[in-house]
Amino acid sequence: MAELRISGVEKVYPNGFKAIHGIDLDVPDGEFIVLVGPSGCGKSTLLRMIAGLETVSSGTIQIGDRVVNELEPADRDIAMVFQNYALYPHMSVYQNMSYGLRNRGYPKDAIEERVQKAAGILQLDGLLDRRPRQLSGGQRQRVAMGRAIVREPSAFLFDEPLSNLDAKLRVQMRVEIKQLQRRLGTTSVYVTHDQIEAMTMADRLVVMNAGVAEQVGTPIELYERPSSVFVGGFIGSPSMNFMPATVEPDGRHLRLSDEARLALPVEGRRVEPGRPVTVGVRPEHLTLSADADSALAFKIVLIEHLGADTLLYGSASSVEATGEGGGLLTVRWSGHHTPPAGEVIRLAADPAHLHLFDAATGRRI
Repeated sequence: MAELRISGVEKVYPNGFKAIHGIDLDVPDGEFIVLVGPSGCGKSTLLRMIAGLETVSSGTIQIGDRVVNELEPADRDIAMVFQNYALYPHMSVYQNMSYGLRNRGYPKDAIEERVQKAAGILQLDGLLDRRPRQLSGGQRQRVAMGRAIVREPSAFLFDEPLSNLDAKLRVQMRVEIKQLQRRLGTTSVYVTHDQIEAMTMADRLVVMNAGVAEQVGTPIELYERPSSVFVGGFIGSPSMNFMPATVEPDGRHLRLSDEARLALPVEGRRVEPGRPVTVGVRPEHLTLSADADSALAFKIVLIEHLGADTLLYGSASSVEATGEGGGLLTVRWSGHHTPPAGEVIRLAADPAHLHLFDAATGRRI
């Protein structure tokens, strides 16, 4: 186990494309940190630089007390788990798990002890003689993790390891991976594009955007206080609602449209009147209101019943909203008894749960 320290790391390809823009990140010993973001944001590139599969253009990567920029992957004391399992089809589970140790010349009794221990942890005891083709997707992923565990590395690196599994198995495996990491206490860096996966697994999240670490923090910190429109829209399912607004002359209200006003959150009352802003609000923080003067007139367009919760999609007066609903606002409604599609209801938002962002930069105000 070891601390991972990334200092001013950049990646520039020969054609001049800059994939990673000066990232600084300290991962304490034993932490489970998740790199999350859309395709092409640089998360896998950063992981590959930590692993030694990509060169570092500038900056340093330190694992434990060693700067590893010039070390080969095999010399970095890390173990990587890939999305495609990377198992040898002609080898048994036991042979796949022991392959790296055999290549390093470990004695047979040490190999046997480590493989059996890992097989017990991963519930693979009765599968050691099988070939990968005889295993389910979840069992293959366990074998890939077992191959990493037997090496007893300083750090685990996971590159979207669950992306090939079905939805139910993904939920099961993410719980198993997190429990396993807590049991072993090994520093871990996990890459995913799935923000639900990221939120449920991470001790801390790194939200990547175009090669930049947009925000670093615990899942609840990023959910409750996103640093930008990008983070607010990416973290949370369904996505945060965003609406253009202007601060009114009284400095205490937002004007969303000719009909809609919302009270400014306390932290937003220092914003100068007339300033254009983007106001963000989570779907669960829009609630029914009887106050016609400070509420959104919300016309229900589509209803999605999810069991305990229901999602309402609709338009709010002349507000041009953006979000997951293709330009519609999203409201999380408790239970399944809802107004019918086509009905207009009035919604309010608690000022304490409103988020203000600069209209030009998208950064939090």
